[in-house]
Amino acid sequence: MFGTPLPGATNARAQAGDAGAPCAVRAFEGRSYVVCVAPARSDLRLFFATREGEPLGTFAAVRDALGRSGETLVFAMNAGMYNPDLTPSGLYVEAGVQRKAANQKGGAGNFHMKPNGVFWIAQNGERGVTETGRYLARKIQPAYATQSGPMLVIGGDLHPRIREDGTSRKIRNGVGACAGGRTAFAISNEPVTFHEFAVLFRDALDCPDALYLDGSISAIYAPGVGRHDRWRPMGPIVGWVEKGK
Repeated sequence: MFGTPLPGATNARAQAGDAGAPCAVRAFEGRSYVVCVAPARSDLRLFFATREGEPLGTFAAVRDALGRSGETLVFAMNAGMYNPDLTPSGLYVEAGVQRKAANQKGGAGNFHMKPNGVFWIAQNGERGVTETGRYLARKIQPAYATQSGPMLVIGGDLHPRIREDGTSRKIRNGVGACAGGRTAFAISNEPVTFHEFAVLFRDALDCPDALYLDGSISAIYAPGVGRHDRWRPMGPIVGWVEKGK
């Protein structure tokens, strides 16, 4: 089997509020986004490399590998920053195996815009988005985890360095831990500022905690809205998996 389904994972699209359509194009404050919402009992997994250790690199590679195991990729998105060789920039856990330790170093760039954070899925299926220091202090034993940065929303408040008058605009994607146990993934359809993107998660998606995954290289696989981005090879990928029909 490609990846490991978590206990209690079910065909959850009927619980998503819009049966059969977990992803939708949404407008918020004059900007357009694709938003994919996974309910609490959906089977989310992270993917990086083949059994031989070669980076998968594309949504098609993940989709096809799942298909050989009789499973379906409902949607997918790049899942955190990575190095030129596609290896994760920070903590990465897949199917219970830590492939890279947490990165708590300082430095330039968005990843090091502290606090950064971790999107994690526990062995029992619980999911969260947690600031890196708090994540490590809790000693969570994840089935899956990916570190990126910066945090966008922390306990309902915007990251302290995200300013409303920021001028940098990029195509951006991120993940939020939201009300009702939902996990929301969003990618902008046009360049947006950090502030615009963070407020989307806080105010429109009701996510008290949200994490920036990347910008400019952001990509999504969402066949329900006609998206299969193939910009360039990617590092870690997150996807919602269902048993094949």
